[in-house]
Amino acid sequence: MRKKKGSLMKSNHFVFAGALLLIIASCNTTKHIADGEHLFEEATVNIKNDTLDKDRKKLFESRLQSFVRPEPTSNFKVALWNMGGGPDTTVGFIKRWIKKQGKPPVLLSEVNQEYNENLLRNRLENFGFFQANVTSDTIIDGKKATVQFDAVAGPGYKIKDVVFDVDTTKTWGQDIASSQGNTLLRRGNNYNLDVVISERERIDVDMKNKGYYYFNADHLLLDVDSTVGTHQVDMYMTVKPETPQRAKEPQKIGKIVVFPNYTQSADGYSRRIPRGTEAYEGEYYIHDPDNKFRKKVLANHLFFHKGELYNREDHNMTINHLVNMNTFQFVKNDFVDSKDSANTMDVYYYLTPMKPRTLRTELIAKTATVYDGIEGNVNWSLKNAFKGFETLTLTAFAGFETQRGGGVALNSNYIRYGAEASISWPRLLSPYKWAPSRKYIPRTFASVRYEFLDRRTAYTLNSMTFNFGYSWKENERKVHDLTVAEIIYAQPRNVTQAYRDQIDQFPTLGHIIEPQFSFGPNYVFTFQNNMEDRTHTYFVRSALNTSGNVLGLIQGADASADNPQYLFGTRYAQFVRGEADFRHYWKLGPNSTFVTRAMIGASHSYGNTRQLPYLKQFFSGGPNGMRAFRARSVGPGLTNLADLNIEDFFADQTGDFKLELNAEYRGTISGMFKWAAFVDAGNVWLQRADASRPGAEITTKFYEQLAVGGGLGLRVDIDFLVIRTDFAIPFRVPYVQESNGWVFNQIDFGSREWRSKNLVFNLAIGYPF
Repeated sequence: MRKKKGSLMKSNHFVFAGALLLIIASCNTTKHIADGEHLFEEATVNIKNDTLDKDRKKLFESRLQSFVRPEPTSNFKVALWNMGGGPDTTVGFIKRWIKKQGKPPVLLSEVNQEYNENLLRNRLENFGFFQANVTSDTIIDGKKATVQFDAVAGPGYKIKDVVFDVDTTKTWGQDIASSQGNTLLRRGNNYNLDVVISERERIDVDMKNKGYYYFNADHLLLDVDSTVGTHQVDMYMTVKPETPQRAKEPQKIGKIVVFPNYTQSADGYSRRIPRGTEAYEGEYYIHDPDNKFRKKVLANHLFFHKGELYNREDHNMTINHLVNMNTFQFVKNDFVDSKDSANTMDVYYYLTPMKPRTLRTELIAKTATVYDGIEGNVNWSLKNAFKGFETLTLTAFAGFETQRGGGVALNSNYIRYGAEASISWPRLLSPYKWAPSRKYIPRTFASVRYEFLDRRTAYTLNSMTFNFGYSWKENERKVHDLTVAEIIYAQPRNVTQAYRDQIDQFPTLGHIIEPQFSFGPNYVFTFQNNMEDRTHTYFVRSALNTSGNVLGLIQGADASADNPQYLFGTRYAQFVRGEADFRHYWKLGPNSTFVTRAMIGASHSYGNTRQLPYLKQFFSGGPNGMRAFRARSVGPGLTNLADLNIEDFFADQTGDFKLELNAEYRGTISGMFKWAAFVDAGNVWLQRADASRPGAEITTKFYEQLAVGGGLGLRVDIDFLVIRTDFAIPFRVPYVQESNGWVFNQIDFGSREWRSKNLVFNLAIGYPF
């Protein structure tokens, strides 16, 4: 055993209080440690091996460290437990809550070092280091202790040869041997028990897809011969002699029985076909005496067929479809040996429906540096609305937002309310038969939405939206959404004289209150693999939207020649609009990630319109984008709000092009408490020059007009909910003439006026990207 020698804004108060809490917590970890005891603070692992490169050595050490038991409690968690009263059970409500957020300390006396030495030695052998030896030492620092494990790993063994030693005179042996080409055990790779386990599971899945329902991975045995050469092994995959005969026989599907309205009785699950139940299409016995479900639709989601060999893919697809039809609360299936023929199984499905009607309410409060608001909605849904597993949803919503200074938007308070009706079918309703993927349920959707927006001192806006289209998954990573018909109609009314006076000063404000009518298809493609445990993962979302193109060509619409065309008395939009969102997630370690995002938006308005409709234009700024700038306050281009009589103008800047770049480092403080440091850059631009906004149009030097900002954030991640706060300031303001727009020399946290105009606080739910 060795001894080791020994006056701010309101939002700033929150930062100070949080920092003070962390300082107090870091000094409070050994408060309740008794004399003679020590806090088990950390376990470290050091591998001594000359053949491992630095990165692999670090990876092995990190993995071995995670196996040490008990796992030490973080200092922050211990401090919270202590601050909540520690072992005292008589504390009040607030202290109990604080204590619940923490964990009691793990003592050194609870650590069995001999057990952990054997455990780590075993894990090293599983990694192919068959001659490993592990020792440990304890380092004491006051009342804190660290246990250091030193592992002499020895040479790692590699795979020399792999042999599938099975009886190929039998069908089951031939089926196992035929999969050897897909083996995970590759010559020259390091021996690894995890790979061996995965290989057994791979063979098991392959056999089940060939009909061997009763076969499983435990029937396989891998013999390893480590005497064949210098630090090499031969591997022999065999089938255990005690494997039962029926595991070696492929099974066929017999009767298929479905109980779609099942409630379990005291007698358990029924294993008989109720009298009077006829076979639908000659093979599906669907017992639904009350006709609550359309048999044709249900049968489309059953992938087994009578007389075919059992197949694990069909098994899983059927279960996945039934679970994802948004109708059944519980889905269970059972396979029973048929009494009518050998090596045949009857299949029973027991489906317990959800409550058909649900009512959900949501209330969301939001706040930022210059506004407060609240939104709420009531959502009523009916499942299996027309007996074909449709979901009908009716939603009513309302909300308001009020500005409270900050140098912007003096008349942008608003209230909004509306309703939406939507329906989703678990199939593709189309005159053409096409099935993009059997594995996933494709959906047809339709919705109609009405919204009333009242910008109380400016105007009111009535808008209607109709959508009809399809959504389907190509695979786990790729999702397609095709809106065949997207129709948007917006009609402004009650424009106040004050707002008309603003239009006289700034004519582009008139674009907001123009009647808007667009119609056309909209396609969105999404790729993501960030649900996978990889060092580098990606999210990509791209969209293409068009409106009025065919009709505009037919009618010869030409707004530039003062020859606009109308449909139902309203001038319609004619444009092509595309956007893309690229995200890269770089996992730096178990508790840190570096995320980058690039958002690009481009459009071309022609024929009947000179620019995108207001509801289709791009904007920048806000809690999910340029966090150092208020929502819709960036650009377009070199536009300066101060030049537009800011006392009478509310920030609502939009454009026809957009570029936004974001970078964010995400780290962990402790447990559910996370932090982030970020930098954002971006702007929006117009397609054509605007005399009232010089420098707003896009040029080849658009990159010189990017706004830049950055800051720090705190996140509370409680699995199902992430509460996010961000504090940000601008680094570069495009319209500032000095220093090429960079404003570092203007930063003055001690100035109340500077903080009021530049320090932006955002409170949001979820990560920004």
